[in-house]
Amino acid sequence: MTAAPVFEHLTEGDVVAQRELHFTRDRLVRYAGASGDFNPIHYRDDVAQSVGLPGVLAHGMLTMGAAGSVVTDWLGTAAWVRDYQSRFTRPVLVDANEGATVAVTATVAAIDVEARTARIDLKVVFEGSTVLGKAQLLAAFA
Repeated sequence: MTAAPVFEHLTEGDVVAQRELHFTRDRLVRYAGASGDFNPIHYRDDVAQSVGLPGVLAHGMLTMGAAGSVVTDWLGTAAWVRDYQSRFTRPVLVDANEGATVAVTATVAAIDVEARTARIDLKVVFEGSTVLGKAQLLAAFA
């Protein structure tokens, strides 16, 4: 078990969490059920290709939420998320057999000592390309 982060020990530039996330078609269908987003481009190749996509794409909010979980898992109960935002820059193509693996690296980008907050920047990469741009999470420490 990893110790909870201590605000006073954070330093700008520190990589605080890294993880690879694996998406499968099953996971996409489960997310569709949980979110209510049943757009067939997220589970049917024929529909995705009929609208000009190369194949089934992961839901953008699934990608964003899963990437954010890398930070929230690191934070544990030491802090809470005050803000989290990103831009969707590229889709995550989920192969029917192989799925898709997304790499997430979380780095301390800015610290506000007075507010006891840390901005954590997330680098989210699929097949060598960034899929979430300006992905930033603001963690507030007690």
